[in-house]
Amino acid sequence: MRRLAVAAVLVAATAVTGPAQSASTRTLLDWRDLDGWTDDDHAAALSVFLETCDDIEGGDWAAICALAATGPEPRAFFELFFRPVLIEDGTPALFTGYYEPELTGSPVRTDRFRFPIYRRPPEMGSAPWLTRAQIEESGILQGRGLEIAWLDDPVDKFFLQVQGSGRIRFPDGRGIRVGFGGKNGHPYRSVGQELVRRGLFQAHQVSAGVIRRWVRQNPDAGRLLLQANPSYVFFREVSRVPADKGPLGAMNRSVTAGRTIAVDPDFVPLGAPVWIEKRGAQPIRRLMVAQDTGSAIKGAQRADIFYGTGDAAGDAAGSIRDPGRMVVLLPIETALAQAGSGD
Repeated sequence: MRRLAVAAVLVAATAVTGPAQSASTRTLLDWRDLDGWTDDDHAAALSVFLETCDDIEGGDWAAICALAATGPEPRAFFELFFRPVLIEDGTPALFTGYYEPELTGSPVRTDRFRFPIYRRPPEMGSAPWLTRAQIEESGILQGRGLEIAWLDDPVDKFFLQVQGSGRIRFPDGRGIRVGFGGKNGHPYRSVGQELVRRGLFQAHQVSAGVIRRWVRQNPDAGRLLLQANPSYVFFREVSRVPADKGPLGAMNRSVTAGRTIAVDPDFVPLGAPVWIEKRGAQPIRRLMVAQDTGSAIKGAQRADIFYGTGDAAGDAAGSIRDPGRMVVLLPIETALAQAGSGD
């Protein structure tokens, strides 16, 4: 699920392109240094870790995953085979949230449902393709059978593209699930920041609800506002994923609400356990698993927490933009080799 954090709709994220451009330091910690470690539900974390463990590449991961599958005592397992490593690149930690939208749509165009979501066009290569404005104004995708479904709100379509996955319920009760199918290669630009730049709102006033209302009240100007973001996301149907499971993450496995985070894989191995110490109004001290990535998730101390499916999850995810600390759990030999080194 290659997506942007909800907060990235509102403000531009500080981007770090990887270790080649930002050196990192790695400090070996003790389990006693992890605030709240003994109070967590390590069994829940181990269950999520096992979902993607076999897909982690390199090092001692294969042996560790084989041991994890034998049903060890969860906390003892983590403490015996891992060491906590604090990876820093000089940028303060930032936690945001994301979710899976649930939308109303139609399998065919109607007077109400007029805004299509598309499959990836076959002629689009790896280089930057047409911008959002060019795609929408040229009609290049229309009438080619690329439509997966039709929505009734252009902002719902936009936010679905931001999240990269969602569920769409049809009027007859049927539904489909869609996931990330590709993008046009252009960078994301914040529409919230664009509203501020135009002097229409102050930064503290901008929210997903404000953007939605403004576009609905100003349909022509709203279309142009959304087109200020040149990035355009295509989808694929992933209805084979069980309804009780989360959407597919970057490891092509379902993510888990409250236990999955999106990270920058230039710093954190996908599939690795990560201890979270999120501050803010609703602090979190919890062992999570790095099972996803995102266009706005760049840096050693940058994480996006998956909050679940639906409007309530969206409200919770959209309210998160907090400081704190994240500590990666690495296999012992890897941790000892990297501790104190720079990238």
